[in-house]
Amino acid sequence: MNTYYNPDDLKKFGNIGEFQKELADKFFAYYGETFKDGALTAREKSLIALAVAHALKCPYCIEAYTVDTLEKGCDEAQMMEAVHVSAALAAGINLVHSVQMMNKYKELSM
Repeated sequence: MNTYYNPDDLKKFGNIGEFQKELADKFFAYYGETFKDGALTAREKSLIALAVAHALKCPYCIEAYTVDTLEKGCDEAQMMEAVHVSAALAAGINLVHSVQMMNKYKELSM
């Protein structure tokens, strides 16, 4: 498969500290703590991550959190619903910004 993103690069994520170990260690410590059970379960956080991965269009994250949500017991309906929440929010964000265009149009056309 010839793509811009090399699927094998996902396996190299742990190597991001190669050029700056101290910051990578801090990132991974934070990242690990963030995804532990807390006010939200690790499963809920994984679904959020899957939705965000789609919103930010990261193929590595989409792959990783598809696997992670499956491992945490999510089914295809739950995963797709999370993606639809992400899509609906993205559409709403775009549409609410149309108010700026409408305001400017009204200002200029008067």
